[in-house]
Amino acid sequence: MGNHLSFSMGQTTTDNNQWDIVITPKANLLAFDWKELWRYRDMFALFVLRAFRVAYKQTILGPLWFLITPVLSVIVYVAVFGGIANIPTDGIPPVLFYLLGISLWGYFASCLSSTSNSFVTNADVFGKVYFPRIIMPLVAVTVNLLSLAIQLGIFLAFYIYYAATGSEVAVHWQIILFPVLILILALFAVGVGMIVSSFTTKYRDLQIVFAKVITLWVYITPVIYPMSMVTNPKLHLAMSLNPVTPIIEAIKYSVLGAGEFSWLWLGYSLVMTLITLFIGVVIFNKVQKSFMDTV
Repeated sequence: MGNHLSFSMGQTTTDNNQWDIVITPKANLLAFDWKELWRYRDMFALFVLRAFRVAYKQTILGPLWFLITPVLSVIVYVAVFGGIANIPTDGIPPVLFYLLGISLWGYFASCLSSTSNSFVTNADVFGKVYFPRIIMPLVAVTVNLLSLAIQLGIFLAFYIYYAATGSEVAVHWQIILFPVLILILALFAVGVGMIVSSFTTKYRDLQIVFAKVITLWVYITPVIYPMSMVTNPKLHLAMSLNPVTPIIEAIKYSVLGAGEFSWLWLGYSLVMTLITLFIGVVIFNKVQKSFMDTV
C-alpha cells in the first residue's frame, strides 16, 4: 500500500499496518508543528496561487485592478480630503501621503478580513482533506503581500518623480525597519483575525459586526490625516493606543520624513501583537478541533 493517514484519538492501533503519518489532536493548545507546516508547503503554494487567480477570475482587467484600485482611491482622497476638507499632509505631496497610507491600511484590512473569515470560507475544504489549518491565515497574508508589493511599486514611481522635481521628501535610516514593521502589522492582523474567525464559526453575525469595525477602524488610524493634527493630548494618547498607529506613523517617518517615530510606542505595538497572536493561536487551536460540527 502507499501512504496512509490514520486519524487516531491517542489510542494505539491494534492492526499491523505501519502508518507513515498519524494525525492526532493537539494536547497542548500552544502546539505549533513547524515540520508539519513544512511538509505541506506545496499545498500552501497551491492555495496562494488559487487565491490569486480566484480574486480576479472572470474580470476584464485581471491583476491590473491591483494598480487601478489604489490610484482611484488616491484621486478621491486628494480631491475630497485635500481639496474640499483641506486636511494638511505635513508638507508631503498629497499623492505620496495618501498612496502610502492607503497601501499600508489596505494590506492590514485585507489580512484582517481574509483571516477572520478563514474557517467559514474554507469549511468545504477543511471537511474533505486534512492539512494544518493555520495555512489559511498564512495564505491570506502572503496573497495580500503580493498586492502590497505592487502598490508600493506605484508609490516608488511617484516618489522618484516628486524627489526629482524638488519636493521635500526625506528618507531616514529607520527605513531599514520597513520589513519588520510590515511583519508586525501582518502578525497583528493575523492574531485579531484568528480570534474573530474562531468565534464566527458559531456566531455568524459577528462577521457583519467585524466588517463594520474594520470600516470604522481606519478613522482612528492616521491614514487620511497626520497625527500632527491631533493636538488634544488625551485624544492623541487614545489614538496612539491603537497598535496600528505607531507602525504606520513609523513607516511614514522613515519613508517620507513626516510623522512620529517612537521606540516606546513601537515596543507597545510589538507587545500587543505578541499578546494578540498568543491568544489567537490558543483559541484557533481549541476551535479547530470541533469547528466542523458548528460551522
